[in-house]
Amino acid sequence: MLLAIAALIGGLILLVWSADKFVDGAAGTAAHAGMPPLLIGMVIVGFGTSAPEMVVSALAALEGNPSLALGNAYGSNISNIALILGVVAVISPIAINSAVLRKELPVLTVITLLAGYQLMDGQISWLDAWILIGLLAALMGWSIYSAMTGKGDVLGGEVETELAEHPLPLKMALFWLVVGLILLVVSSRALVWGAVFIAQSLGVSDLIIGLTIVAIGTSLPELASSIAAVRKNEHDIAFGNVLGSNLFNTLGVVGIAGAISPMAVEQDVLIRDWSLMMGLTLILFVMGYGLWGRKGHVTRSNGIGLLIVYVAYMAYLASTVLKAV
Repeated sequence: MLLAIAALIGGLILLVWSADKFVDGAAGTAAHAGMPPLLIGMVIVGFGTSAPEMVVSALAALEGNPSLALGNAYGSNISNIALILGVVAVISPIAINSAVLRKELPVLTVITLLAGYQLMDGQISWLDAWILIGLLAALMGWSIYSAMTGKGDVLGGEVETELAEHPLPLKMALFWLVVGLILLVVSSRALVWGAVFIAQSLGVSDLIIGLTIVAIGTSLPELASSIAAVRKNEHDIAFGNVLGSNLFNTLGVVGIAGAISPMAVEQDVLIRDWSLMMGLTLILFVMGYGLWGRKGHVTRSNGIGLLIVYVAYMAYLASTVLKAV
């Protein structure tokens, strides 16, 4: 058990560090290749911060633990909105100025609804998984088009400033791109093994472990980058991290895991976890479009409300674990 706990903690620490280096390397390489800053912000940074979730979930599915993969994806989405946006908004209220990001909000809402529809028959089938992967490919194409045609968008300006402040030589960018990816795989393998061993030893389901410990751990890169961004007044990068990550988790992480190993889904996932994820996504939509209060703002009071929701959700999951033990 001690070895499993060490693998879990060590894997989480290495995962967060390697994910940060991987994104830095990917963004630096893309910049040297002449990729527009808005495209780097939407695709490399936004989706790249979901690399931990993707690698962890793929390994979990390959090793016969698809519930851990599903819990990781949905738990990360819940953590991204309720925990990360909550913490960031309490530190500094977030102003959303990017028109490109606001266009992604209805897309995320529709995709989250599709995820709920797929859960209604109690499984993520091979067909469900490939539909998600196909939609991810279409979304990537749309993101590239939006980035290439969205000149003058605020997000592009913030990313350009960030790249100028932390330039990476090409050799160093390539080095961290490769090393970061390798360490992502190594740390994810240790994390999955430790999480599954602990879950089996305590009689806790892989799903619960995925929704809590693993989801929080794989969301730490988004938390760190969002806090750093909002402190530099780069609010759209902070919001874009969460939005891009949730899109990728719902489509890519679940899709890849389901394509590797189609999975049966407990009814609790639809009633408890997806319902909360859907509710938080709708709140995100409302805040982004300013359907109440100021347009495109996540206020400090919004952040406190999101954190209360997250603490209540974690407490409820903890109570289900205690009942099962």
